[in-house]
Amino acid sequence: MEERGAVEGADKSHRWIIDPLDGTTNFLHGIPLFAISIALEREGELVAGIIFNPASGETFTAERGKGAFLDDRRIRVAGRRELDSAIVATGIPHRGKPDHDLFLEECKRLMTRSAGVRRMGAASLDLAWVAAGRFDGFWERNLSAWDIAAGTLMVREAGGYVSGLNGKQDMLATGGIVAGNEEIHRALSGVLAESAKAA
Repeated sequence: MEERGAVEGADKSHRWIIDPLDGTTNFLHGIPLFAISIALEREGELVAGIIFNPASGETFTAERGKGAFLDDRRIRVAGRRELDSAIVATGIPHRGKPDHDLFLEECKRLMTRSAGVRRMGAASLDLAWVAAGRFDGFWERNLSAWDIAAGTLMVREAGGYVSGLNGKQDMLATGGIVAGNEEIHRALSGVLAESAKAA
């Protein structure tokens, strides 16, 4: 958990990954974009997740092999194939976080190649909104496992692609993530790789 760190239990094959309040700054400022995010990992594989926004009452759920849902309605990632028509979400590194120059390089490139870049302030909801087709893609770095575990499964179960910024499946360990449908994930990953070389 974000608030307590790892709490070892008797069952070593399962791990709950919990963020009791993702979007704390939004919550403190009365911005209704924050969430409770819970994921279940079984033997290293994400198998279930829930993201709940108490302000809107929306509940996003996913179970491995059974799809992703917003309340009782099945959700799918958006079908846009071109980055120039895509809205992508991200998180801006705030004071005390690294990689400001790299982020500015990424934004400079994506602002000219996409339909828009959005910063909502809660990574779990960003991923849930990718799963629901509201955003076409998402990227961020320096996150924790509890920020992205449930959302990672949600995007996958909604037909999307998720990877680390290095293209590997190590998001929970590295904290770097990129998500979208197959085409947007590929295009976004390409722009981010260009930015890393230029920064």
